[in-house]
Amino acid sequence: MKAELSVFLITKNEEANLEMCLSGVKDIADEIIIVDSGSTDKTLEIADKSGAKIYQKPFVSFTEQKNFALSKVSKPWALNLDADEYLTPPLAWEIKKTLAGNPQADGYELPRSTVFLGRQMRYCGIALEYRLRLVRTHKARYTGGYVHEVLEVSGPVERLKNIFMHNTYVSIEQYFAKFNHYTTLAARTMLENNKKFRALNLLRQPLEFFRIYFLRLGFLDGIQGFLWAAFYSFYPVVKYAKLWDMQRRK
Repeated sequence: MKAELSVFLITKNEEANLEMCLSGVKDIADEIIIVDSGSTDKTLEIADKSGAKIYQKPFVSFTEQKNFALSKVSKPWALNLDADEYLTPPLAWEIKKTLAGNPQADGYELPRSTVFLGRQMRYCGIALEYRLRLVRTHKARYTGGYVHEVLEVSGPVERLKNIFMHNTYVSIEQYFAKFNHYTTLAARTMLENNKKFRALNLLRQPLEFFRIYFLRLGFLDGIQGFLWAAFYSFYPVVKYAKLWDMQRRK
């Protein structure tokens, strides 16, 4: 007998992604939970058409938002996706088969493949990343700060084989809009945790670029590989610069 599954997401202005995300789970989800933080586009209209249960909650942090969404799940198993992610048919079938087979694990890591600026990345360290996304609801919770939330489960964790897709950043403008938001949240987390600013952190960019572009073979991903290495390696510089600025103003 199949164990019932809830799919839960947090959203804000995701009309470009949400329909594809929800279409990938329509055959396996017994319940869809969406927690929205003030969308002004067609996100809520798309969610409503899918039959999702919709909740409104002002955004405070990714950890708080996802814990709130998880608290609304009523089924014994829960699957978390971001709106710009979607299941491939083989993974949807594998999840369905796993839950029908009296699973012994309390959580499952799923392999994720990333599409960046229209290219499915094969290198850069993001070709295949395992993410804990499928969990027994009552054994799971999120920890972390404003950003980079971590899903934890109290019990054994196994891995599934088939991939899900992360269709991230369709434009450079979109990348830097999120980049600015995420680095601010990361700096705020460090500030509240009394993290000390060290100027050496501003010098990490060349080493990080070398690691991604050369050691992780990012150059084989073409122009997208170069841009990913260049942009991503700049993240810690901006994060720590914002920490310094927050401490200065405080």
